[in-house]
Amino acid sequence: MKSIKAYLFLLVSFTTGYSYAQYTEVINSNRPGVSRSAFSVGTNVVQFEVGPYILNENHNLLNREDKSFGADFAVRYGFLFPQLEVNVEGTFQSTNRSYSGIVTNDETFSNFKTLTVGAKYLVYDPYKNAGEEKPNLRSWKANNKFKWKQLIPAVAVYAGANFDAKDNPFTAAGVEGFSPKVMVGTQNNFSSGWVFVTNFILDRIGTDQSDFSFILTLTKSITDQWVLFGETQGISSDFYADNLIRFGGAYLWSKNFQLDTALTFNTKDTPTVFGVTIGASYRLDFHKDKEGKDGTSADEELERRENKARGKNKNKREKEDTDFDEGLN
Repeated sequence: MKSIKAYLFLLVSFTTGYSYAQYTEVINSNRPGVSRSAFSVGTNVVQFEVGPYILNENHNLLNREDKSFGADFAVRYGFLFPQLEVNVEGTFQSTNRSYSGIVTNDETFSNFKTLTVGAKYLVYDPYKNAGEEKPNLRSWKANNKFKWKQLIPAVAVYAGANFDAKDNPFTAAGVEGFSPKVMVGTQNNFSSGWVFVTNFILDRIGTDQSDFSFILTLTKSITDQWVLFGETQGISSDFYADNLIRFGGAYLWSKNFQLDTALTFNTKDTPTVFGVTIGASYRLDFHKDKEGKDGTSADEELERRENKARGKNKNKREKEDTDFDEGLN
């Protein structure tokens, strides 16, 4: 299996002369964090992301403890255009709630905390013409040094509709049926494997639980297959407010399959939050690259350019050997 870095290097190399696509040779998952990448999964790619979790919340003011288990899930599909993605996302949770006051009382309830259908579209991509800047085949440092233009992010917008069941214990009283959700997301791909993603979200707009939240996620590739991440999420509404922190990592099992894990906690006691999640992402890859002007596909062009690069390196080594021999003579 080719490494992630090799794929990214080659993808940048052969974009000249071809329309830019969101598709990548390895899976592009939103996990293990909860932020959304600015980029789609690619046309004709169906992707599944799921993460079972356990969650413990202690509310000191109310003398209440919630012990929960559940799962986050998402189904993503690249549709019509490379920049467009439609998706279904949600969280189902079961909670056992107990009180430790004068009168003890236990209750158990289950429902969808969130269930949303939406679409995301990449409106601005600073990497679209990255092929105009050819990689330096002689210098790793030149390819990995910081460039000021990396501060310009890719920008995506999202619009969706929530569905909340009647008498849902995870929402404010009276919140039911459909409500809008919108998001603006950005993504910076820095050198040396650093990626920074931001999301700004308005959720359940027009209801008694109209939330504003932001998510900041920073990831770093450690090896070709391991990635670490840190994330902060702020939530503000009349129903609930919090500042959550997450740390974790992901492992690329194959180009279509990823495993991940994360810890979630906060810094307040109304309630304190501690959660552990494990997850996986898998894609069904039906993507087909469009042919170039000369009738070759992108895959064929990639192979051609790889061979060309190898030939150049071979000729260079032979010339250096010849010059060295002549110098000895």
